[in-house]
Amino acid sequence: MTLLNGKEIANQIKDEIAAEVGEMKIRGEKVPHLAAVLVGNDGASLTYVGSKVRSCKRIGFESTLKHLPEDTTEEDLLKLVSELNADPDIDGYIVQLPLPKHIDEEKVLLAVDPEKDVDGFHPTNFGKMALDMQSFIPATPFGIMELLKRYKVEVEGKHAVVIGRSHIVGRPISILLSQKGKYSNATVTLTHSRTKDIKALTLQADIIVSALGVPGFLTADMVREGAVIIDVGITRVPDASKERGYYITGDVDFEAVSKKASYITPVPGGVGPMTIAMLLQNTLLARKRRTRE
Repeated sequence: MTLLNGKEIANQIKDEIAAEVGEMKIRGEKVPHLAAVLVGNDGASLTYVGSKVRSCKRIGFESTLKHLPEDTTEEDLLKLVSELNADPDIDGYIVQLPLPKHIDEEKVLLAVDPEKDVDGFHPTNFGKMALDMQSFIPATPFGIMELLKRYKVEVEGKHAVVIGRSHIVGRPISILLSQKGKYSNATVTLTHSRTKDIKALTLQADIIVSALGVPGFLTADMVREGAVIIDVGITRVPDASKERGYYITGDVDFEAVSKKASYITPVPGGVGPMTIAMLLQNTLLARKRRTRE
Protein backbone atom coordinates (compact mmCIF):
# COMPACT_ATOMS: atom_id res chain seq x y z
CA MET A 1 0.00 0.00 0.00
CA THR A 2 1.23 3.45 -0.98
CA LEU A 3 0.06 6.50 0.93
CA LEU A 4 -0.96 9.35 -1.39
CA ASN A 5 0.65 12.07 0.69
CA GLY A 6 -1.21 15.24 -0.27
CA LYS A 7 0.68 17.34 2.24
CA GLU A 8 4.03 16.42 0.69
CA ILE A 9 2.87 16.95 -2.92
CA ALA A 10 1.13 20.23 -2.00
CA ASN A 11 4.40 21.51 -0.55
CA GLN A 12 6.19 20.54 -3.78
CA ILE A 13 3.62 22.49 -5.80
CA LYS A 14 3.93 25.51 -3.51
CA ASP A 15 7.73 25.41 -3.90
CA GLU A 16 7.32 25.32 -7.70
CA ILE A 17 4.91 28.28 -7.62
CA ALA A 18 7.21 30.20 -5.25
CA ALA A 19 10.12 29.72 -7.69
CA GLU A 20 7.98 31.04 -10.55
CA VAL A 21 6.84 34.02 -8.47
CA GLY A 22 10.49 34.74 -7.63
CA GLU A 23 11.26 34.90 -11.36
CA MET A 24 8.29 37.25 -11.89
CA LYS A 25 9.70 39.58 -9.25
CA ILE A 26 13.15 39.55 -10.89
CA ARG A 27 11.51 40.55 -14.19
CA GLY A 28 9.67 43.36 -12.39
CA GLU A 29 6.24 41.82 -13.04
CA LYS A 30 3.26 42.10 -10.75
CA VAL A 31 2.91 39.02 -8.53
CA PRO A 32 -0.42 37.17 -8.25
CA HIS A 33 -2.97 38.63 -5.83
CA LEU A 34 -5.59 36.34 -4.27
CA ALA A 35 -8.51 37.70 -2.26
CA ALA A 36 -10.86 35.76 0.01
CA VAL A 37 -14.29 36.80 1.22
CA LEU A 38 -15.48 35.30 4.49
CA VAL A 39 -18.93 36.04 5.92
CA GLY A 40 -19.44 35.14 9.58
CA ASN A 41 -17.30 33.05 11.93
CA ASP A 42 -17.75 29.42 10.90
CA GLY A 43 -14.88 27.52 12.55
CA ALA A 44 -13.94 25.33 9.59
CA SER A 45 -14.11 28.30 7.20
CA LEU A 46 -11.91 30.43 9.47
CA THR A 47 -9.31 27.64 9.58
CA TYR A 48 -9.42 27.12 5.81
CA VAL A 49 -9.17 30.82 4.92
CA GLY A 50 -6.37 31.30 7.47
CA SER A 51 -4.44 28.48 5.79
CA LYS A 52 -4.90 30.15 2.38
CA VAL A 53 -3.57 33.48 3.67
CA ARG A 54 -0.50 31.78 5.22
CA SER A 55 0.15 29.86 1.99
CA CYS A 56 0.01 33.09 -0.03
CA LYS A 57 2.62 34.66 2.23
CA ARG A 58 4.88 31.61 1.94
CA ILE A 59 4.95 31.57 -1.86
CA GLY A 60 5.15 35.31 -2.40
CA PHE A 61 1.56 36.06 -3.46
CA GLU A 62 -0.24 39.19 -2.32
CA SER A 63 -3.40 38.35 -0.40
CA THR A 64 -6.45 40.21 0.86
CA LEU A 65 -9.01 38.94 3.35
CA LYS A 66 -12.44 40.57 3.43
CA HIS A 67 -14.03 39.33 6.66
CA LEU A 68 -17.65 40.42 6.93
CA PRO A 69 -20.03 40.02 9.90
CA GLU A 70 -22.63 37.22 10.00
CA ASP A 71 -25.51 39.70 9.48
CA THR A 72 -24.06 41.14 6.25
CA THR A 73 -26.89 41.61 3.75
CA GLU A 74 -26.95 39.89 0.39
CA GLU A 75 -26.95 43.34 -1.23
CA ASP A 76 -23.75 44.37 0.57
CA LEU A 77 -22.03 41.10 -0.32
CA LEU A 78 -22.98 41.48 -3.99
CA LYS A 79 -21.61 45.03 -3.89
CA LEU A 80 -18.27 43.71 -2.60
CA VAL A 81 -18.23 41.03 -5.31
CA SER A 82 -18.79 43.75 -7.92
CA GLU A 83 -15.89 45.78 -6.46
CA LEU A 84 -13.56 42.75 -6.58
CA ASN A 85 -14.59 42.08 -10.20
CA ALA A 86 -13.63 45.66 -11.11
CA ASP A 87 -10.40 45.83 -9.09
CA PRO A 88 -7.48 45.49 -11.55
CA ASP A 89 -5.11 44.58 -8.71
CA ILE A 90 -7.04 41.39 -7.79
CA ASP A 91 -6.21 38.45 -10.08
CA GLY A 92 -8.54 35.94 -8.48
CA TYR A 93 -10.78 35.61 -5.45
CA ILE A 94 -12.99 33.17 -3.63
CA VAL A 95 -16.20 33.57 -1.69
CA GLN A 96 -15.85 31.07 1.14
CA LEU A 97 -18.78 28.66 1.48
CA PRO A 98 -21.07 28.05 3.25
CA LEU A 99 -22.66 31.49 3.37
CA PRO A 100 -25.22 32.45 6.07
CA LYS A 101 -28.71 31.11 5.33
CA HIS A 102 -30.19 34.53 4.48
CA ILE A 103 -27.83 34.89 1.49
CA ASP A 104 -28.51 33.15 -1.84
CA GLU A 105 -25.26 31.30 -2.62
CA GLU A 106 -26.19 30.75 -6.25
CA LYS A 107 -26.83 34.45 -6.83
CA VAL A 108 -23.47 35.35 -5.29
CA LEU A 109 -21.49 32.73 -7.23
CA LEU A 110 -23.13 33.82 -10.50
CA ALA A 111 -22.02 37.39 -9.79
CA VAL A 112 -18.33 36.41 -9.64
CA ASP A 113 -16.34 37.30 -12.79
CA PRO A 114 -15.50 33.91 -14.41
CA GLU A 115 -12.02 35.27 -15.23
CA LYS A 116 -11.37 35.73 -11.49
CA ASP A 117 -13.25 32.62 -10.33
CA VAL A 118 -10.22 30.67 -9.09
CA ASP A 119 -12.53 28.30 -7.16
CA GLY A 120 -13.90 27.14 -10.54
CA PHE A 121 -17.53 27.25 -9.35
CA HIS A 122 -19.01 29.61 -11.95
CA PRO A 123 -21.18 27.84 -14.58
CA THR A 124 -19.00 29.32 -17.33
CA ASN A 125 -15.91 27.59 -15.94
CA PHE A 126 -17.78 24.38 -15.14
CA GLY A 127 -19.20 24.25 -18.67
CA LYS A 128 -15.82 24.91 -20.26
CA MET A 129 -14.26 22.18 -18.11
CA ALA A 130 -16.94 19.71 -19.25
CA LEU A 131 -16.17 20.60 -22.88
CA ASP A 132 -12.38 20.20 -22.48
CA MET A 133 -11.89 23.95 -22.92
CA GLN A 134 -9.46 26.15 -20.99
CA SER A 135 -11.05 26.99 -17.64
CA PHE A 136 -10.46 27.14 -13.92
CA ILE A 137 -10.97 23.61 -12.60
CA PRO A 138 -12.54 23.38 -9.12
CA ALA A 139 -9.62 23.16 -6.70
CA THR A 140 -10.46 19.86 -4.97
CA PRO A 141 -11.00 17.78 -8.16
CA PHE A 142 -7.95 19.54 -9.67
CA GLY A 143 -5.96 18.44 -6.61
CA ILE A 144 -7.14 14.83 -6.90
CA MET A 145 -6.11 14.68 -10.56
CA GLU A 146 -2.71 16.19 -9.77
CA LEU A 147 -2.17 13.68 -6.94
CA LEU A 148 -2.91 10.76 -9.29
CA LYS A 149 -0.55 12.25 -11.89
CA ARG A 150 2.34 12.89 -9.48
CA TYR A 151 2.14 9.36 -8.08
CA LYS A 152 1.75 7.97 -11.62
CA VAL A 153 -1.39 6.06 -10.65
CA GLU A 154 -2.75 4.14 -13.65
CA VAL A 155 -6.20 5.48 -14.49
CA GLU A 156 -6.66 4.76 -18.20
CA GLY A 157 -9.20 2.02 -18.86
CA LYS A 158 -9.97 1.60 -15.16
CA HIS A 159 -13.42 1.60 -13.59
CA ALA A 160 -13.79 4.55 -11.22
CA VAL A 161 -16.72 4.86 -8.81
CA VAL A 162 -17.44 8.32 -7.42
CA ILE A 163 -19.59 8.49 -4.29
CA GLY A 164 -21.39 11.84 -4.04
CA ARG A 165 -22.70 14.15 -6.78
CA SER A 166 -21.95 17.64 -5.43
CA HIS A 167 -21.09 20.39 -7.90
CA ILE A 168 -17.89 21.07 -5.94
CA VAL A 169 -16.36 17.56 -6.02
CA GLY A 170 -18.50 14.62 -7.19
CA ARG A 171 -19.71 15.83 -10.58
CA PRO A 172 -16.49 17.57 -11.66
CA ILE A 173 -14.20 14.68 -10.68
CA SER A 174 -16.46 12.25 -12.57
CA ILE A 175 -16.02 14.43 -15.69
CA LEU A 176 -12.26 14.85 -15.26
CA LEU A 177 -11.62 11.13 -14.74
CA SER A 178 -13.52 10.28 -17.94
CA GLN A 179 -11.80 12.86 -20.16
CA LYS A 180 -9.07 12.02 -22.66
CA GLY A 181 -5.60 12.16 -21.14
CA LYS A 182 -2.76 10.08 -19.74
CA TYR A 183 -4.06 10.15 -16.16
CA SER A 184 -7.77 9.96 -17.02
CA ASN A 185 -9.63 7.90 -19.68
CA ALA A 186 -11.46 6.00 -16.95
CA THR A 187 -14.95 4.53 -17.17
CA VAL A 188 -16.85 6.36 -14.44
CA THR A 189 -19.91 5.45 -12.38
CA LEU A 190 -21.34 8.37 -10.38
CA THR A 191 -23.28 7.21 -7.32
CA HIS A 192 -25.38 9.13 -4.82
CA SER A 193 -28.03 8.79 -2.10
CA ARG A 194 -30.56 7.21 -4.48
CA THR A 195 -28.15 4.64 -5.95
CA LYS A 196 -29.21 1.09 -5.20
CA ASP A 197 -26.58 -1.25 -3.75
CA ILE A 198 -23.52 1.03 -3.81
CA LYS A 199 -21.49 -1.83 -2.36
CA ALA A 200 -22.00 -3.93 -5.51
CA LEU A 201 -20.55 -1.07 -7.55
CA THR A 202 -17.61 -0.27 -5.26
CA LEU A 203 -16.61 -3.94 -5.28
CA GLN A 204 -16.19 -3.65 -9.07
CA ALA A 205 -14.17 -0.43 -8.81
CA ASP A 206 -10.46 -0.04 -9.51
CA ILE A 207 -10.65 3.53 -8.18
CA ILE A 208 -13.05 4.88 -5.55
CA VAL A 209 -13.48 8.60 -4.84
CA SER A 210 -15.65 9.17 -1.77
CA ALA A 211 -16.99 12.70 -1.31
CA LEU A 212 -19.93 12.21 1.03
CA GLY A 213 -18.92 13.74 4.34
CA VAL A 214 -20.15 10.66 6.23
CA PRO A 215 -17.47 9.38 8.67
CA GLY A 216 -16.43 5.77 8.07
CA PHE A 217 -18.93 5.22 5.23
CA LEU A 218 -16.56 3.18 3.06
CA THR A 219 -15.67 -0.03 4.88
CA ALA A 220 -13.25 -2.83 4.00
CA ASP A 221 -16.01 -5.20 2.84
CA MET A 222 -16.97 -2.62 0.14
CA VAL A 223 -13.49 -2.56 -1.43
CA ARG A 224 -11.70 -5.03 -3.70
CA GLU A 225 -8.02 -5.92 -3.23
CA GLY A 226 -5.69 -3.42 -4.88
CA ALA A 227 -8.23 -0.61 -5.28
CA VAL A 228 -7.13 3.04 -5.31
CA ILE A 229 -8.97 4.97 -2.58
CA ILE A 230 -9.40 8.76 -2.62
CA ASP A 231 -11.05 10.05 0.55
CA VAL A 232 -12.42 13.58 0.09
CA GLY A 233 -14.57 13.53 3.22
CA ILE A 234 -13.50 15.70 6.13
CA THR A 235 -15.72 15.76 9.20
CA ARG A 236 -15.17 17.23 12.66
CA VAL A 237 -16.36 14.63 15.16
CA PRO A 238 -16.91 15.94 18.72
CA ASP A 239 -14.52 14.33 21.23
CA ALA A 240 -14.17 15.74 24.73
CA SER A 241 -10.91 13.84 25.25
CA LYS A 242 -9.20 15.91 22.55
CA GLU A 243 -7.69 19.30 23.34
CA ARG A 244 -9.62 20.94 20.48
CA GLY A 245 -12.83 19.16 21.48
CA TYR A 246 -13.03 17.20 18.21
CA TYR A 247 -11.05 15.01 15.83
CA ILE A 248 -11.02 15.06 12.04
CA THR A 249 -11.93 11.97 10.04
CA GLY A 250 -12.83 11.04 6.48
CA ASP A 251 -15.42 8.92 4.66
CA VAL A 252 -13.15 5.86 4.71
CA ASP A 253 -12.45 3.40 7.51
CA PHE A 254 -8.75 4.03 6.93
CA GLU A 255 -7.29 1.37 9.23
CA ALA A 256 -9.25 -1.50 7.66
CA VAL A 257 -9.43 -0.27 4.04
CA SER A 258 -5.72 0.59 3.84
CA LYS A 259 -4.93 -3.12 4.29
CA LYS A 260 -6.63 -3.86 0.93
CA ALA A 261 -5.82 -0.70 -1.04
CA SER A 262 -2.91 -0.23 -3.46
CA TYR A 263 -3.03 3.55 -2.94
CA ILE A 264 -4.98 5.54 -0.36
CA THR A 265 -5.23 9.16 0.82
CA PRO A 266 -5.11 9.88 4.57
CA VAL A 267 -7.41 12.32 6.38
CA PRO A 268 -6.10 14.78 7.28
CA GLY A 269 -3.07 15.24 5.03
CA GLY A 270 -4.46 13.87 1.78
CA VAL A 271 -6.84 15.77 -0.48
CA GLY A 272 -7.20 18.81 1.83
CA PRO A 273 -3.70 20.28 1.34
CA MET A 274 -3.99 19.66 -2.42
CA THR A 275 -7.13 21.81 -2.56
CA ILE A 276 -5.24 24.86 -1.28
CA ALA A 277 -2.24 24.17 -3.54
CA MET A 278 -4.44 24.03 -6.64
CA LEU A 279 -6.31 27.19 -5.63
CA LEU A 280 -2.89 28.89 -5.66
CA GLN A 281 -2.13 27.25 -9.03
CA ASN A 282 -5.40 28.66 -10.42
CA THR A 283 -4.49 32.12 -9.11
CA LEU A 284 -1.12 31.94 -10.86
CA LEU A 285 -2.93 30.92 -14.07
CA ALA A 286 -5.30 33.88 -13.64
CA ARG A 287 -2.35 36.29 -13.32
CA LYS A 288 -0.72 34.85 -16.47
CA ARG A 289 -3.94 35.14 -18.47
CA ARG A 290 -4.44 38.75 -17.38
CA THR A 291 -0.82 39.51 -18.38
CA ARG A 292 -1.49 38.16 -21.89
CA GLU A 293 -4.61 40.27 -22.36
